[in-house]
Amino acid sequence: QVQLAESGGDLAQPGGSLRLSCAASGLILDDYEVGWFRQAPGKEREGISCLTDTDDQVRYTDSVKGRFTAFRQNSVNVVYLQMNDLQPEDTAVYYCATRCDLQDGDTYYSRFYGEEMTHWGKGTQVTVSA
Repeated sequence: QVQLAESGGDLAQPGGSLRLSCAASGLILDDYEVGWFRQAPGKEREGISCLTDTDDQVRYTDSVKGRFTAFRQNSVNVVYLQMNDLQPEDTAVYYCATRCDLQDGDTYYSRFYGEEMTHWGKGTQVTVSA
């Protein structure tokens, strides 16, 4: 059974940092481009990062560039999202998935493997508040 599981969400102060993890079972994350998404209260889900399969390129949406870093640790089949300089507007449920959809500057980037190969985690809550 394929499963993605996010963890690491917590309450953070503005300017603080958190590291989210996305652990996979039943599939090898390195075989996929992996996206990080978030959904804030009352808003649509948005893609914020994509670990592509092109020369280890990582894409980010503008609102997180320079603050968030996504990376893989293939030896343990986990991807991470290091979040620095957190702001209240980063408050959301964060998800990982075996797909990518994000606006990277002027480029809309998408990678979709089909419904059967698209897997989502259940999300982890990040709250940024003083």
